[in-house]
Amino acid sequence: MTKNYKILFLIILIFSTLLSISSPSWFVMWISLEINLLSIIPLMSNQNNIYQAESSMKYFIVQTIASSILLFSLIIKDQPINNELLSMQSLMFTSSLMMKMGMAPFHFWLPEVMEGLTWENCLILATWQKIAPSCLLMYEINLNLLTILIILSSSMISSLMSLKQTSMRKIMAYSSINHMAWMLSSMSISPHLWIIYFLIYSLTNVLLMMTFKILNINKITQMFNPNFNKSLSKFLFSMNLLSMGGLPPFIGFMPKWFTTMSMSSTMLFMLILTMIIFTLIMLYVYMRLGFPSQMFKNKKTSLKFKIKLMTWMPTLNFILITGLTILPSFTYLI
Repeated sequence: MTKNYKILFLIILIFSTLLSISSPSWFVMWISLEINLLSIIPLMSNQNNIYQAESSMKYFIVQTIASSILLFSLIIKDQPINNELLSMQSLMFTSSLMMKMGMAPFHFWLPEVMEGLTWENCLILATWQKIAPSCLLMYEINLNLLTILIILSSSMISSLMSLKQTSMRKIMAYSSINHMAWMLSSMSISPHLWIIYFLIYSLTNVLLMMTFKILNINKITQMFNPNFNKSLSKFLFSMNLLSMGGLPPFIGFMPKWFTTMSMSSTMLFMLILTMIIFTLIMLYVYMRLGFPSQMFKNKKTSLKFKIKLMTWMPTLNFILITGLTILPSFTYLI
């Protein structure tokens, strides 16, 4: 019965997102976001786990505040207003969507919420829940001062805060914030560029978070004694981390390269340089996670892990590498 009720809310979650990004009315978009919120809360909460219940409540409160600000900005949008109110409306609209996605300086809730969730819910929160706010943000996004400040703060805060984290969920939360800075830059240049970035980021996130779930990895200290059965699995896991960090020649480097090349035409070279510097710090965090599994030998343990995931992981990892030869053919879309 529980599985059926979870599937029902998952279907509502998917359709509410699709309705939000395809609706011609701002009010229907807002209603769809609320349906999306009400459908994900039952997926997050668990009566037998106080941490999941706490995370779902935090998520609900933050999203409710952001939705209230968004609705108020949409009401102002339909009124005859002067330039000052128009600037305030644009600020409220952008800030509310940034809060929904968990971008700095509205990021305070995201690491704490993900810390209490399962890896499946973390994956939904880091990928699918970004689609609707990002698509709505594209209608009014441009590289103004507010956007640049949010990009810089997201890059800086996520990379520096992830250095002192020991929880894998919080590290992935700050990783999401860092990638959202790049996605915000890409969507301000071209929607097609954002789609390419988001698809590659989502695919890599699926591989990493499902690996964490199968191997029951929750803390960074567990990386120093990983119970991988095969050296190939350890290699693929490290490769995923490097791809997530954007290290060439992995496919995670391609969207960052496309974004950097596209932003160079805007003459914002200091912004590009700052983002690259903080991305290198984030890459160090990924390398710190992946190297222990390669440097230390396996120890025999009595624990038995489900390695069924490893049967289809090589296929997806193969896509991460061979995609380097396919993806450049889509550059004409950017």
